[in-house]
Amino acid sequence: MRMVWHDLLFMHYEVDAAHLQKLLPPEVQLDTFGQKAYLGIVPFRMSNVAPRYFPELPLVSRFPELNVRTYVTIDNKPGVWFFSLDATNRLAVRAARTLFHLNYVDAAITFKKNSRPCPGQWINYHSVRVDRKALPAELHCEYRPVGDWYFAKPSTLTHWLTARYCLYTSDKNGNIYRGEINHSPWRLQDAQSIVRVNSMTDGLGLNLSQQQPILHFASSTKVVAWLLEKVKSK
Repeated sequence: MRMVWHDLLFMHYEVDAAHLQKLLPPEVQLDTFGQKAYLGIVPFRMSNVAPRYFPELPLVSRFPELNVRTYVTIDNKPGVWFFSLDATNRLAVRAARTLFHLNYVDAAITFKKNSRPCPGQWINYHSVRVDRKALPAELHCEYRPVGDWYFAKPSTLTHWLTARYCLYTSDKNGNIYRGEINHSPWRLQDAQSIVRVNSMTDGLGLNLSQQQPILHFASSTKVVAWLLEKVKSK
């Protein structure tokens, strides 16, 4: 699959490692930085979502998305573990559930920029989960980039949080899969955010309302994702 990710806000929170590990399958090891665990909430929008070499379909290839994720490792290969992926595209939600065993859920999302483009303009992002089979969740925030872009330096927390080139997931039988992801290194900027509502982690037993997140912004990147390969059998 190919896609382009736009206007990403990385909101990272330090959370209890023991609590996070209990939310993962036993075969999946939580990854930590300096013995600290992190959970990410990432609002963004996508375009050009389609199988490689196929044309873009405007009604199904462009939509906003919202990820709740943490960081794990299997066989010394670091990757991302998604707790939830909220999206407005019902076809994409169901296709990703089937092909990638990911916890995609239906949501109503509005994504608005200022009518007049300008450097550092605010983005208003509001997601409300509408999937009847999933727990309620909502994120309403405004965010914008601040300052010049940069590449994260190796061995830093910023690099550890963002330089992830595979995902892990499991099927209903408990088998664990890896999906390789390829994109250029993130051109990051610092960011500001005003969070109005954030209940995205209530279903995980985590209340983040009293914590200030670590914020980064990325304007866009082209992505290629490969089909899954099984790495652990139940």
